[in-house]
Amino acid sequence: MYENKKIDLRSDTKTLPTEEMLNSILEAELGDDVFGEDPTVNRLEELAAKKFGKEAGLLVTSGTQGNLIAILSQTLPGDEVFLDSQAHIYYYEVGAISAIGGVTTRTIDGVDGYFTSEQLEGAIRYEDIHFPVSKLVSLENTFNRAGGKVITKKQLDAITDVAVDNNLKVHLDGARIFNAATALNTTVDKLTENIDTVQFCLSKGLSAPVGSVVVGDEETIKIARKKRKILGGGMRQAGIIAAPGIIAIEKMSKRLHEDHATAKQLAIGLNEFQGLNVKDPDSNIVMVDFSELGLTGTEAVSKLASVGVLSGSPGGNKVRFVTYRHISQDDITEALDRLEKMFV
Repeated sequence: MYENKKIDLRSDTKTLPTEEMLNSILEAELGDDVFGEDPTVNRLEELAAKKFGKEAGLLVTSGTQGNLIAILSQTLPGDEVFLDSQAHIYYYEVGAISAIGGVTTRTIDGVDGYFTSEQLEGAIRYEDIHFPVSKLVSLENTFNRAGGKVITKKQLDAITDVAVDNNLKVHLDGARIFNAATALNTTVDKLTENIDTVQFCLSKGLSAPVGSVVVGDEETIKIARKKRKILGGGMRQAGIIAAPGIIAIEKMSKRLHEDHATAKQLAIGLNEFQGLNVKDPDSNIVMVDFSELGLTGTEAVSKLASVGVLSGSPGGNKVRFVTYRHISQDDITEALDRLEKMFV
């Protein structure tokens, strides 16, 4: 019945580039980026650094690669990194920082993706021959497994204050940091001003076809550029990636409030269905618990797909819906109409 019209709410990575982005690829001025000679890549990296108030930027192939490179650039094998126990880096990035960087992870059980400064202080290992060296704190904003939860500037600063006091670096997995800034009605430079390195994705809500950027101080990004090369991430005429990335930052970051509005519309509608526990969204992710209906997340995803509404499950009884540029208010209305039939 719904074969020809699927409403795909699995991820904002489903965004397709705009016509302007596609044209920018054809018109991009190109060079060899490994030699630092691709002017379009250089422009993207300079734009990103300026946008975040940092000294330098580095184009990478993905958010996972960007997070790995940023952490490898600020740690040594055997060093300890602090993360929330539900962090994307810890949960979904194939254990890369340990497998490739030899870095040990110390997880902290936060609430909705945020552990407190007191929790961090209690976890820091001080000088002892038996302990690894505490070196870096990794945060995430918005927080994926908490349903796109936004971490406020005050919360971030509480952590960075402890980090500075203990000579720790701070990395931010900011895959959706522009969503966080939009939700908080602030700018990314203000939100991340006390953070050493930030990775952000061009290919999610910002609609570019591929790529992420890491920003930080010049010395760290210089190290990061070499780490990227070690990982096989040195690209040649990468301006074809950078060109739509520039448009993503300059233009697409300004429309994310639309995705937040459709997520809110979806959450309000889902709340009308008895037996669903719907988390009020901060940004463009809606997390729903199907426990009361006796469904696992996987079972619920399958039932939703049967009426042409595609979603994903992070495990347990939860289902995740993500809104993005191609999902309209009418799409949300249609999705809710289909679910109403399913729940009858």
